[in-house]
Order: sequence, then structure tokens, then C-alpha cells
Amino acid sequence: MTTVEVTGGHVPAWRGGFGRLWSAAVISRFGDALRTAALPLIAVRLTDDPLVIASVTACGYLPWLLFGLLGGAVADRVDQRRAMWAVDSVRGLLVASFALAVGLGHASIPLLLALAFCLTTLQTLFDNASTALLPSLVDREALGSANARLMTGQQLAGGLLAGPLVPLLLTAGAFMPFAADASTYLLAAALVASLRIRPPEREPRPAGSTLRTEMGEGLRALWSDRALRATCVATLLCNIGMGALIATLVLHVTRWLDAGNAGYAAAMTAYSIGSFSGGFVAQRIARRTGRVRALLVAGSVQTSSLLLIGTVRHLAALVTGMLLLGAMNMVWNVNQVTLMQQRSPAAMVGRIASAFRTSSTSGAPIGALLGGTVAGTYGLNGPALLAAALFGLAVASLIPTVKPDVPVVAPEDNGTTARATG
Repeated sequence: MTTVEVTGGHVPAWRGGFGRLWSAAVISRFGDALRTAALPLIAVRLTDDPLVIASVTACGYLPWLLFGLLGGAVADRVDQRRAMWAVDSVRGLLVASFALAVGLGHASIPLLLALAFCLTTLQTLFDNASTALLPSLVDREALGSANARLMTGQQLAGGLLAGPLVPLLLTAGAFMPFAADASTYLLAAALVASLRIRPPEREPRPAGSTLRTEMGEGLRALWSDRALRATCVATLLCNIGMGALIATLVLHVTRWLDAGNAGYAAAMTAYSIGSFSGGFVAQRIARRTGRVRALLVAGSVQTSSLLLIGTVRHLAALVTGMLLLGAMNMVWNVNQVTLMQQRSPAAMVGRIASAFRTSSTSGAPIGALLGGTVAGTYGLNGPALLAAALFGLAVASLIPTVKPDVPVVAPEDNGTTARATG
């Protein structure tokens, strides 16, 4: 592992494998953004039912409820590098098959639901393995900077570069975004496979240890850590809100605002620009306030942004709100993931990460279905207002955890014993 110390913290060196992991993540995110933006636009062509459209998003989160804990337990057992490139290879083949089906005119809502479900099922292993692999490539002091660089690069590729291309690719052919996504999966798989790192040393598992037992250990470890428990609850509330907003955003833009596909692309681009900007300030905010207080700042700004989006019926208000929402979402994500990595024992990162993701991500499909119901019953701006209320509750739930004695890493960890102010 190699890091470079700079004033105010550590940053990861590009050599030693981090550069290739960063490249794989950025390339894969570029393709994901093409597919994610194209799916709801294709869904709108196939149906005008808000609940059915929201179900496409919900199916993209449901596997976390079913397989999330299993993915984390497996990630702590296997060679994480091999798991990642194998999963990306399979995902590339799946998306290539879907692109062929779309190109032949066989796109349908059931096919969209099946694709979203299968890709996320594989993602439960990939994401947990990726979270557990990063501490093997950089020192713990550099995890915050490494996460910020990874997420900022992903937003640059996924939003600023990929977002504006979606309408053009759809004009060339409905299958084009998916064909591009398939190629990025395969290229990312090759980059991860080229990493030359030794698998982390693991203590022998106790006799009779099962995946179910190990999943339970991850849940207990998460629940016993006060900072991680509170952050998980707050993230759950935020994910319910974001699920409601994102699942119906295409309707909010194209019908409530009557801004068309160009307006939808502008909203997604603004979100990505904000996320890219947030990557540069996430660590600075954390160093000044502590990681938990950084979450409080991010959640408060996001609450205000959602109120703006849901009350002002103008494209400029939507773009401004999405810009701020994206910036603070990056601040939230960088600090939440880093807090989890730093406070988790090395042998349990995958399981604790999966327990966190499964618990918090469970809100997204609930939010997606709730958003579709609210949009159909109370109006197409209803999901944004619902999200604002949920983000406000998330901020309130974090306030009791803001104590000066929350350590940066778990007490049982032998890593740094520095303390944060939040």
C-alpha cells in the first residue's frame, strides 16, 4: 500500500493498484450512467402508469433485501479481486443480450424488470467486495481521499460525460446506451483482473461456521457501533426519499414541468455537476467538522434543495435543487463510506458493509413504490416534498450522535486512534 502525505491529510498514490481500480470504477460508471438514464425513458415509451415506471427502479434495489447480507459474507470469504472481475464479466454479457433484444424490437416492461433485478443481484457481491478491497490498496489514513477520488471520478464520467450523450445515443438507436454499457463492464473486468495484489490474510473460520452465522456477526457488529448505527438509520430515511424522487423524476420533469427529455437530461447533468463539485469539498468539511457533523451539513442542505424542487414549478429551480442535492449527496457518501471502512475490523469489512447497505438500501424500493403512489394520488411534485420530509427526519436522527468522543476507528481496531469532533 502506498500513500502520499499532504498538508491536512493523506492521499493515495496512483501506483500500487489504486490507479487501475479507479480507472475500472470510472469506466464502469460511465456505462452505468448511460443505462440508468435510458431505462426510465424507454419505460415511459412502453407505459404511462407512474407505479409501473417506479417498479422498474424498485426492482433495481430489491435484491439488496434478498441477497445483500449474503453478498457481504461471500465477499469476506473469497478473493475479492477475482469476484469483482467475474461479476463484471457476467454483467457485461447480460447487458449485451438486453441491447440485442432492444435492437430487435423486443423491449418490454417485464424485460426491464428482469434486467434491473439481475444486475443488482450481482452488484450485491461486487459492491461489498469493492468496499473490502480498497483498504488493501491504500492506508487507512488515505481512505477518505481515496473514496473522494473514486466517487468524484465516477460522477465526472457518469454525469458530465455520459449524461448529455443519452439523448444522442437514443436518437441513433434505443439499444445504443446498453451496448456501450456492456462494453464498459467488460473493459472494467479486464482492468480489475490485471491487479496484482495478495489476498488479505484471514484467520481460519471457527469449526461449524456458516454463512448465516457470519451474516449475523456483521449485523451485530453494525448495531453495536453507535456512530454506524445512527448513520445507517439516517441513510435509510434518505434512501426512502431518494427512491421516491428518482423513480418519478422523469414524470416530474416531462409532465409537471413540461420540460421534455432535454429537461430531464439537464436535471441529471446538474446533479452530476453538483456531485463532481462535492467530491472536492467532502474531505475539507470532514476535517473541519468531523464525519458525523459533515453528514448533518449535507442532510440539511439536501432538505432545503428538495423543498425547492417540490414547490417551485420552474426548470431553473429544478436544476438549482439538483445541483445542490448532488453536491451534498457526494459529501454524505464519501463520509459515510469512509466512516464505515475506518470503524470496521479488517476481517469484517465486507459483512459490515453488506449489513449497512442492506439495511439502508431497503428504503429505496419502498421509496420508489411510495413515490409512484404519491405521484398518482397527490400530484407529480408530491415525491419531492415527501423526500424533503424524510431528509429532515434523517438530520434529526443524527443529532444525538454528535459527541466529541466518537473515535475515527473502532475501539478494537489497531489502526489510528485519532479522534473526530463528530
